[in-house]
Amino acid sequence: MELKDLFHGIADLFENVLFVPYDALRSLELDSWWLANIFSWILIIVGMAAFVYWMLQLKQFDETTESTYTYEEGSLD
Repeated sequence: MELKDLFHGIADLFENVLFVPYDALRSLELDSWWLANIFSWILIIVGMAAFVYWMLQLKQFDETTESTYTYEEGSLD
């Protein structure tokens, strides 16, 4: 087995097996744009939910932690 055969096998796996759902979505685009882009909409909704959760956690962390840095006059000399 040559290295070239390995790369052709990987390409065949992606083209004929793993990208089949995306090919189906591409052919669905002629019928319904919304259904064809459902995967993108789901990713956008998940990303927005994660962003809101992250911001709420940062706000909670900011409110519960006190500043540990103190400034004493003359300590920066």
